[in-house]
Amino acid sequence: MVNNRVETTAVAVTGGSGGAVRSCAGCGGGISDRFLLFSMDRYWHTRCLKCSCCQAQLGEIGSTCFSKGGMILCRNDYIRLFGHSGACNACGQSIPASEMVMRAQGNVYHLKCFTCATCRNRLVPGDRFHYVNGTIFCEHDRPGGALLSSHLTPLQSNTLLPDQKVC
Repeated sequence: MVNNRVETTAVAVTGGSGGAVRSCAGCGGGISDRFLLFSMDRYWHTRCLKCSCCQAQLGEIGSTCFSKGGMILCRNDYIRLFGHSGACNACGQSIPASEMVMRAQGNVYHLKCFTCATCRNRLVPGDRFHYVNGTIFCEHDRPGGALLSSHLTPLQSNTLLPDQKVC
């Protein structure tokens, strides 16, 4: 797998009284329920298969779980943390779960890849930037910015333009 993402579906399995008691991967306790969950090659109590971030129970039959960096995640938290693909929007390379990232408009970037398309300067938290048609520009290199900024007074230049964001 390119991005080390595991997407799986929780499946109910009949436990039955004749089989061996299985241990829950979540709490370690024995599962004596009639039905048990099998997800990510392990068995779970329904109440124990939870998202590592929001603690939402993922044990409903047919629900999707994601696993990356030792975490079990619901779909929303996986996308929030790693973006839709788990890869950097600029270079396309995988982003390790432990790595800090920058985000813009739902896209995720390596810190080193979050740069201005014109001057290639790296943007850091707190920097103002423009996100125009999926491209990042620093505050000084906004397309058409020279004409626009020449008409701003110093007080107005501290306000955010519609396409301007703050890291």
